[in-house]
Amino acid sequence: MYRSFNLMGYRVTGSKCLTICLGFTFIMGCFLASLPIIPSEPTNHQISSTTYSKKKLAIIVPFRDRFEELLEFVPHMYKFLNKQNILFHIFIIQQKDNNRFNRASLINVGFIYTKKDYDYIAMHDVDLLPMNNNLKYGYPKNGPYHISSPQTHPKYHYDTFIGGILLIKQEEFDLVNGMSNNYWGWGLEDDEFYVRLKDAKLKVLRPENITTGPDNTFRHIHDKTYRKRDTRKCFNQREITRHRDRVTGVHDVAYKIHSTHNVSIDSLQITVINVELICNKTATPWCQCPEPPKVKKVK
Repeated sequence: MYRSFNLMGYRVTGSKCLTICLGFTFIMGCFLASLPIIPSEPTNHQISSTTYSKKKLAIIVPFRDRFEELLEFVPHMYKFLNKQNILFHIFIIQQKDNNRFNRASLINVGFIYTKKDYDYIAMHDVDLLPMNNNLKYGYPKNGPYHISSPQTHPKYHYDTFIGGILLIKQEEFDLVNGMSNNYWGWGLEDDEFYVRLKDAKLKVLRPENITTGPDNTFRHIHDKTYRKRDTRKCFNQREITRHRDRVTGVHDVAYKIHSTHNVSIDSLQITVINVELICNKTATPWCQCPEPPKVKKVK
C-alpha cells in the first residue's frame, strides 16, 4: 500500500510524488545541458589544449654564456607578461660550438622549432628588460611591431633600428625568408632584416604615447666591461655584410640540435635548446676570426 502526505496543500500519494520528482529532474537536466561550456583560462600561462581564442607567443632568446642575465630575465618577463594575460613560452636558443656568435641564425633556428605550435615570435635580447607596462606584447595583427623603438632604447636611436625586441607573425617571418646567416660576430644583422621587411612592403610599427624615455623605459643589464662585444672584422666580412643578402635565410640555416631541456628558474618553466651552428667557411670564413698575433715591443 502506498503512503500519502500533503504537498503544498495537496494530498499526494507516494507514486504521484515519485512521478513529480522524476519529471522535475528531467526538466533541470535539459536546462543545464543547454548552457554553453566556456573553457577557463590557464592560470600559469602555460600553453593549454583547452585554450582556443588567444594567440600564442614564442619568446626567442639567442643566447651564449649569459647565465647571470638569464636568471634575472626569466622572472622579470614572467611578471611583466602575466600582467598582460599573454600566453607565452620562453625558448633559449643556446649556441654550443666554437664559431663566433650568430644571433640571426639562432633566431632562425628558434623560428623553425616553434612555428608549428605558436602564432608569433618575439626576437628578444636577454639583456633588455621592459619596464613600462604600456609596452604591449600582444599579437601584432597589423605588421611587425618593434617594442624597443629608437625613441626609448637605451643605446640605439637611428630611425631604421629594429633590434632589441621585435614581434612578428610566423607567416611574415617566413615571407621574408627569416634573417641572413652571414652575420658572425656582433652587429648589422638587424639592419639587414629591416631591409628585408621593407622589400616585402611590411611596415614596422612601434608603441605610441609612451611617456618614458631612453633612461627609464627599459633596463639594460649588459655589462660591457665583463663581456665585450665581438666587433672584429675578418677576411672580406666588412664588404659582404654591408649589402642586402638575397641568398641565405631561414630556409638554409645549417645547424644541429644536440639537446633540449625543460628548465625551471624560480619555479618558472623555460625551454633551453642547445644548437651547433654549422659554418660554410667558403662562403663566410669570418665565422672564426683568429686573434691577431701580439707584437712584442722592442726595448
